[in-house]
Amino acid sequence: MKVIYLTALLCTMATSLYAQPTNADSTKATSPPNDTIRIGSIIIIKQNKRGKDTTNLAKASTAPKKNKKLSTNYFVLDVGFADWVDNTNYATAGNAIINRPGTVAFSQADMRLKAGRSANINLWLFMQKLALVKNNVNLKYGFGVEWHNYNFRGSTSFKESGLLPNGSGTTTNTPFVFRDSISFSKNKLNLKYVSVPLLLNFASNKLNNKSRLSASVGVSAGYLIRQRNKQISTDRDKQKNQGDFDMQKFRLSYIGELGLGPVRLYGSYSPNSLFANAIDVRPYTIGIRFSNW
Repeated sequence: MKVIYLTALLCTMATSLYAQPTNADSTKATSPPNDTIRIGSIIIIKQNKRGKDTTNLAKASTAPKKNKKLSTNYFVLDVGFADWVDNTNYATAGNAIINRPGTVAFSQADMRLKAGRSANINLWLFMQKLALVKNNVNLKYGFGVEWHNYNFRGSTSFKESGLLPNGSGTTTNTPFVFRDSISFSKNKLNLKYVSVPLLLNFASNKLNNKSRLSASVGVSAGYLIRQRNKQISTDRDKQKNQGDFDMQKFRLSYIGELGLGPVRLYGSYSPNSLFANAIDVRPYTIGIRFSNW
């Protein structure tokens, strides 16, 4: 009987000793790995590769992203109206360029434009914004092409050189502008510039996490690369007279921009005349700008 009790006791002890390592292994398997430590939003990962220990720091995805100081916007489009302020003194403008012998004297009516029919289209190949003070004060600049189309009410015509329009057969090599003898259904002066704008931009913080107010002021320098007088009439059909019409080659304009979110208005005004002769007209534009910022 004692032998039976002793045998049972030995079996029980053997079973306990056999089970103890299994529990230890189970505890080891279920314990968290010691190569990863999380401290707040920072994860420290320690990896062993080829006998070397390296430590990587990874920030959680909730960490805020830093704003870029320089951003670029390609193919910015402006669509607006063009007009000018006429400061010409026609009473004393006896310049032969605008009052050729044998032609009717020019007047302010000859330089009037059709309201809403004169257009300005600008295509900025790129514009960049450089943050100066956080993202509230920025420097904006770019490069692009400007088209200004001035649609005349009357029969104003431009010529680079050639036969004078007085029937005398006299020719000249000097550009001139005159009142033509026929009427036109379309009479446009088209000017094309390559321009570089430079603006100082002020922007507020976002409103309701969607929009922000912004305003920009600056200057734009342009160089005239094409001048053309496009006309359509019953007598002459369609014609394009392209050449040198005695226009200023360089143009400096004051420019501005006002925006709320994605909606932006732009405007420009040149303090100098378009012409190099006695005609003193100073152009201005206003329109809508399609831009990301």
